[in-house]
Order: sequence, then C-alpha cells, then structure tokens
Amino acid sequence: MRILIAGAGIGGLTAALHLHAAGFTPELAEASTTCRPLGVGINLLPAAVAELSRLGLGADLAALGVPVAQMAHYDRHGNLIWRQPRPGQYAIHRGELQMLLLHAVRDRLGADAIRFGMLVEDFRYGEQKVRITGRDRRSGQAVTVDADALIGADGLRSAVRRRLHPGEGEPLACGITMWRGISPAPPYLNEHTVAVYGCNAHAKLVVYPITRPGDGLVHLNWVAEARGPAPAPGRTQRDIRAGLDARFAGWSLPGLDLAALFAAAPEVLELPMTDRDPLPTWGTGPVTLLGDAAHPMYPIGSNGASQAILDARALADALSRAPDPVRGLRSYEATRRPQANAVAAACRAMPADDVLALVAARAPGGFGDIGQVLSPRELTTLTTAYHHTTG
Repeated sequence: MRILIAGAGIGGLTAALHLHAAGFTPELAEASTTCRPLGVGINLLPAAVAELSRLGLGADLAALGVPVAQMAHYDRHGNLIWRQPRPGQYAIHRGELQMLLLHAVRDRLGADAIRFGMLVEDFRYGEQKVRITGRDRRSGQAVTVDADALIGADGLRSAVRRRLHPGEGEPLACGITMWRGISPAPPYLNEHTVAVYGCNAHAKLVVYPITRPGDGLVHLNWVAEARGPAPAPGRTQRDIRAGLDARFAGWSLPGLDLAALFAAAPEVLELPMTDRDPLPTWGTGPVTLLGDAAHPMYPIGSNGASQAILDARALADALSRAPDPVRGLRSYEATRRPQANAVAAACRAMPADDVLALVAARAPGGFGDIGQVLSPRELTTLTTAYHHTTG
C-alpha cells in the first residue's frame, strides 16, 4: 500500500511512525523546503505521551520536556483560585518535538521518506487509487504521485481539506487576540506548574517552563490573551509589544515582572484565536484528514498536538485491520471524528473561563479566601471543565 502524507508537522510525522510500526512504508510531502525547530511551547496530554512512548520515544521526550505536576489558576492579582494535579503531562518546545519526530522518521523510514519543498495542490481519485498533483517549490516543476491513500496533515490552511470542502472560507476568529513568546527567566513558582492568571473575558496569561534550570534560568513559555478587535496584519514588533504592554498595564503578580517577561522574549507572535466548524466528513474515497487539517481547535486544555497524535495511532490501527485503504480510512474517521469534534466543541465553549469570569466580576480587587467568592459547586465546575476538555 502506497500512502502519501501531506505535511510533516507533529501529526504527519507521528502518523508516519505509527504506520511504519504497523508494517507500512509511508511517504511524506512537506511544503517547507527545510525543517527548523520553530514555534513556541505546547503541552502534551498523558494519552499523547503514552502514544509517543509506545513508539519508543519516551526517554527522548523525558529528556527534552518538562514534566507538569499541576495546573493552577489565579486571579489577575496572583490569588490562588484552584489547582489540580496533572500527572503524565509534559511541557515542551513545539519545534524540538518536531525535530525529535523528524529524526525518528529518518532513522526508521530512511532519509528519503520526507520530500521537502513538495507542495500538494490537488488530487483526483477513483474507487481505490488517488493521483496527487503538486509543485516542487525549489524548481517550480509540476509533480504527480499515484498512491493508494492520501492523508491530509497539512495544517490549519490545508490544501487537501480545501479540495474536499471547497468554499469553506477562512478560519473563524472568536474575538480573542493571542500574544505568544518564550523568555529566559529565573525559575517561577516551581519547575512543574502551568500557571493561569485572569480570564479571557478581560485578559488572561498562561505561563509555564519548557526547559529545566540551566545557569540559574529556565525558558518560560507564555501566552497572553485579550478580547477586542483583531490587530491589523503586518504590524512591527515595536507595535506588537506596545499593544501587549498596554493590555497588561497595571497587572502586579507576586514574583513575576510582566514587563520584563515580555521584553525578554526575542520575538512576540501576535495572532487571532481561530478554529473551524466541525466537518460532517473528513474524507472520501482514498483520502482523509488528520490533526489541524481535520479539527483545528482553540488552544484550550492542551489539545492541538495531543489530538493529532491520537489521530495518528487510530489511523495506523484502522489501516492495518482493513481489507483495503478506503474502508480503513472510513473506519479511522468513524473512530476519531466524533471524539475530536466533541473536544473541539468543548474547547469552543471555554467552560473554565466562565467560572474564572465570575471571580473577576465578584472580586475585581482580589480576595483572601476563594471560598468567600465561589461556592463549592462552582469550584468543582473547574475540575469538571478540564475533565471535559482533556480527560
């Protein structure tokens, strides 16, 4: 069976490894001409960590990532609202995880398993086969590949999804702007806490380490969020940083200098929070979708990369059991699409932020005892919300 995966991100690379473990020899077409460790920090949920460990990458992941012991929510003044243990979860630089997966693919499938600079643009299929057309970005020449299955793992603006679902339009923004960065800083709180401040009804900050202490410093990954009009595209770093500083002016968090944290980041990314409406089908014939191409979702509950990794295992399992690729792909979709769509809907609902907004409304100046602000049932709602989006 010839399987072509469009996209060599976390989902595509993990799919290649799981397919190889199941006895297949997939090929990957990556539009980028090179692969570099780009991006910021992400969290991997325990189920995703288990899948990477099943691929023999557990020790490498432990060496690169930071184990997460707990998630803790605070108000914008640093008063503790709620905390929950998070065993089995890792915080890691997205680019370093991608490099780990890339090296594993090359070691196991061969150096030629990934074709860089190959942009998948279109496809046509019959009952069993699919003809993929694209372009070599280095030479500009057209490329044609015949395969038994095409897996669109080509991200939020997937060309494969666009061909399957023409007219869908641009990703949907929810009115929240995100600023993301990585800053060298002294260890904060402890080495294993994902700290969340405020609520995105107004402004919110998430901070966690993605490296262990070295020379007395860690790298803190941070995500700042605020509601308001979407920023104009093409803004300079100076304008981006000025807007970020203005949004969080007046915040005072114990032990954390926000102005210094933001200034220490070599680059600040500014982007709208987006997703897409869930699809009624992911594919047809010998074509399907995986990861963000199938189910882009808000970055709530550490689900983006984790759900792509779960897709990868389910895809390999379904194809290994099926009598032919088409039935294998439909079996994969029947397993994963309801699950992933439910997670995306839970992320869109943002249930935890509803409770955090109550704190901001009832105690805008801070509090001494959260029990005087939220009832036991309301506090329990936070635990239920995270179970809903990550459990």
